[in-house]
Amino acid sequence: MILATLCYVQDNGRTLMVHRNRKPGDMHSGKWNGLGGKFEAGESPEDCVRREVFEESGLEIENPRLRGLLTFPAFKGNDWTVFVYTAGEFRGELIDSPEGDLRWVPDDELEALPLWPSDPIFFAWMRAGRFFSAKFVYAGDGLLSHQVAFHGEPG
Repeated sequence: MILATLCYVQDNGRTLMVHRNRKPGDMHSGKWNGLGGKFEAGESPEDCVRREVFEESGLEIENPRLRGLLTFPAFKGNDWTVFVYTAGEFRGELIDSPEGDLRWVPDDELEALPLWPSDPIFFAWMRAGRFFSAKFVYAGDGLLSHQVAFHGEPG
């Protein structure tokens, strides 16, 4: 199983997204995504999300908020568990990201981007303030099914 983080850095009604268009063979090639990646040895989820956001954007996030957990069984040949965060406090300047082109996207335009089919589904849960644990089953790039459990009260 691969453990990873995914972070949506937010600022004044905009979200920092990366257009994954730089790495040959990138499983996310052509898609827009939040920032994140795989855990390194000994990292907590918070260590990983801070490191990944910094490496991909140059921003140092503070107080990342865990919004939910995503599982992707047999996605592109591996089982994935992804810790999903948002972060509204940060410092630093954007870099030329090794992952792709960074852009602050108005929140009301996010779902018009080329995204994975699961993204708009869990974006709605985040907007509603729901903490979630969800499983998304894909075949190639197509979403076959999903299940979700919500935990706690919205907020």
